[in-house]
Amino acid sequence: MDNDKSSKFEVYGQEMIEKTVKQSGNSGRIYLPPHWIGKKVKIIRVE
Repeated sequence: MDNDKSSKFEVYGQEMIEKTVKQSGNSGRIYLPPHWIGKKVKIIRVE
């Protein structure tokens, strides 16, 4: 699913965190703050 095309996204929100995805079994995982539990988030791959 690698793709050299970049897209521009305009997103409005309340907080932003930049993280690196870590290995978790056969998948990837990102840990977020506990006060984000139950909130809607959007993930954008930047590289």
